[in-house]
Amino acid sequence: MKTGIAQQKNTLAFINDKSPILDLTYNNLVASGIEVLFRSENIKDGLSQLSTLKTLPQVCVIDLDFYDKNILAQLQELRTQYPTIKLISHSDIDTEKVVNPLLEIGFASYLLIGSDVDDFKKAIEGVSNGKRYFSMGVAEIAKEYFRNN
Repeated sequence: MKTGIAQQKNTLAFINDKSPILDLTYNNLVASGIEVLFRSENIKDGLSQLSTLKTLPQVCVIDLDFYDKNILAQLQELRTQYPTIKLISHSDIDTEKVVNPLLEIGFASYLLIGSDVDDFKKAIEGVSNGKRYFSMGVAEIAKEYFRNN
């Protein structure tokens, strides 16, 4: 028996440097029916594209570039301007020094490089439903952070 409730389609934005790693993930997510509203190469461009949208994405996947010394300030600006967008980070760094500031900013998920499309789908679905999702390499850091805050 159908309940008459249509399943809400997840909408997504990608902010990354067009990395080949995420290109495959992006293609697979689009093929699975997830609507990607835009891709941008950096947070500044992402903020510009967000400002032109009539409907914001539910989730934003951000491939973090920690070589940019202003990254945390840019992420805080993104969070301040668009507090309803759920943020998923994608990085190769799995230290408290990096993970904890992102959790303080309000990231709901942290995927390490090497995460497959299923991990991305679980993270997107989870954060869209008010949950959190962390790769195994950062899960203990996140548990400790939330236990203490």
